[in-house]
Formats: sequence, C-alpha cells, structure tokens
Amino acid sequence: MLELGKELLRRLDEDEGAPLAVATVTAVRGSAPRPPGATLAVDRDGTALGSISGGCVEGSVHALCTELLAEDAGFGAAVHSFGYSDDDAFAVGLTCGGELDVLVQRIDSPQRPQLRATLADAADGRATALATVVEGPGQLLGRAMTVRDDGSHVGGLGDAGLDREALAQARAALEAGGTRTVKVGPHTSGAGPLTLLVECALPAPRMLVFGAIDHAAALAQAGAFLGYRVTVCDARPTFATAQRFPYADEVVVDWPHRYLDTQRLDRRAVVCVLTHDPKFDVPLLTRALRLPVAYVGAMGSWRTHLQRLDLLREAGLTEAELGRLKSPIGLDLGGRTPQETALSITAEIVALTHGGSGTPLSTGIPIHHDDARARAGATRPGRHTEPFGLAEAADVCMLEPNRLV
Repeated sequence: MLELGKELLRRLDEDEGAPLAVATVTAVRGSAPRPPGATLAVDRDGTALGSISGGCVEGSVHALCTELLAEDAGFGAAVHSFGYSDDDAFAVGLTCGGELDVLVQRIDSPQRPQLRATLADAADGRATALATVVEGPGQLLGRAMTVRDDGSHVGGLGDAGLDREALAQARAALEAGGTRTVKVGPHTSGAGPLTLLVECALPAPRMLVFGAIDHAAALAQAGAFLGYRVTVCDARPTFATAQRFPYADEVVVDWPHRYLDTQRLDRRAVVCVLTHDPKFDVPLLTRALRLPVAYVGAMGSWRTHLQRLDLLREAGLTEAELGRLKSPIGLDLGGRTPQETALSITAEIVALTHGGSGTPLSTGIPIHHDDARARAGATRPGRHTEPFGLAEAADVCMLEPNRLV
C-alpha cells in the first residue's frame, strides 16, 4: 500500500469520508509480475489507482474491490489467491505461471485517520513501516500497526503480546529496508499465530555523482528516474551549476572528498566517480571504498583504472576494499554517448542491487530472482566477479580549480 504514497493520500483527501477498497499482494510463488506490497486501490466510482499484476488479474481484482464497496457493510477484508491453470488457458489467472495471494480490504471512516497518517509519513520521505495481518482469524484480517523511525507507533493487532512482536518485526524491516512477510505468535493469551505483511517506505536512496561533465548530467537524469535523490558535486563553480543539472536534487561546489566527509550515507547509497583525475579520484575513492554503501564506480579507461589501483594501494587500501570498486564503470552495452553511458552505469547499479547477472533473459535464465538473493545483492556490494563489463567513455580531464584550496 505504501508504494502508492502520495497518489493514494491525494485520493483520500479528495474523497473525504468515501469508502475505498485496497488490494495488496501479500505473497508470490513462482514467476509473477509484481512483488509483495504491490497495490491496486479502487474508489466507489470504479476509478483505479496502481497495479498488482501488470494486467494478468487486474480485472478480477477490480471486480472484487467494487463488490466489496457495494456491500455497505463497513470494514471488511479477505485474501484471494490467483494462479494459472493449464486446463483452462482463458481462466482468470497469471499467464506467466506464478501464483499470488491478494488481500482485498475496505477502508471506511474508522480506518482513514491511521491510513492517512501513514501515507503522509511515507509521502514526506519519513521511514515508516506498515504491518498488516494477512493470514489469521477473519476478524483480524487487515488489522494494522504503523511504526515510525523514532519507534513510535499507532494501531495494533488487538493483543499486547502480538503488538510487541509486530513492533519488533517492523523495526527490523525498517533497519533492513525491505518489504517482507513475518509470523507472530501464538502467545500465552491464546492470540495468534498471525502472518503479517510488513511494508516499508524509506527516504529516497542517495546517488552521489562526482564530476560536473555531460555524462554526469545524463546520469543525474537516469538516477532521478530510478528514484534516487541525486547530488552532483564538483570543485569548479563554473561547471557545477543548477542550470547544467536540472535533474539533480542538489548541486554542490566543493572538493569531492571533502564533501563526502560531511555526508552520512546508508547501505543503499551509490557513489559514481566521473572526475577522471587522480587528484580528485584518489582521496575520494580512498574514503568511498571504506563506506558501507551499495555501489562505488569510477569512470576511465582500463589503463586509467590500473594506474588508479596502484595509487589507491599506495594510499593504503586493501585488496578487499579495492575489490568493491566497479571500474571501468558500467556494463558493456557498446554505447558511447552520455545518455548511453548513463544507461550502462544504472544498469550495473540495478543488477548489483537486485542480484542480477546482466545476462540477456533470452538465454533462458530465470526472469525473477527470489527475495533472499535480492537482499544479498543489496547488502553485500561488490560480491560479483570482476569485471562486470565496460562503459567506454571519452577521456575527459577536469581542469584545475585554481580558485579553491
């Protein structure tokens, strides 16, 4: 539900007091287009927002939502399963062969304040988790607890013991930074066991781009498209301007390593070094490769890369730390323009983040990776065998920033 964030919040504000039906994917088995947490919302007019299957079962789920809204029975919720049947290829189901479970629930006036506050936190970029009962006694389906990054929470599951366990699971999900299903209970009170879908909304991950060149402008646009909060940093005020980088959230004039020293980055952050100059590259990469970030890449030819490795060794970096460096940056797509290079770099970032190989799907490899592999890719940067590939870019040297020290 949190994936809709601002859009669903706007719908609640526009139709204040009107009921809303929300369908959320709670479990996926096999190949399916959308992951747990994917949401379709339907209002009384039948207007739909979001998607749960990329079209495979959208019509059937929309019908369930409109049916629930027509009942006028107040809050209600049920879980429905969808799969593919070889016996009836025209039946409603997933033609990709997977199966998914969908929680369909009606949101009426009593549930709106908690939902609105939760969506507002998510829309504002505040770390928020929503733990919803998706399996258990019928009267508890759809019950939810909202947990914020400061530990405060609203809502509950109707039992103090289950609430404590749900709170702990939601905090763990926020720390890990991903949507998951967990089991809680049973407790001595007799409550549970329950299955919870814990959805997490986190502030946008950071993309730090060093070097105010044309490739950086294209990369900033690509990063913004992927949902990153993009910062472009360069020591030259003539080139580091907001006008040159309209897709960056901020443009900073500073020496790259000095700026990096001021930042607190989490393990989702990516660092792209396009400065292509040892006096910037070496102090910057010496710091970046020791940070717990998801990705560190540096532009340059193979000759530049090998020379840079020697300088980084002289600066004291270990072979393990150097092994995290993606250089030459990007996957081998064969392109040369700034836009093609940006695609190459972001493709490598996406592959690393989600545990992908960069291999064409037409070779027969699995289309979807399981959650465990994706989490491993997100939390263990640099685990792939080098080199990933090469995004050759024209050798561009930065000018000496004479006015800065």
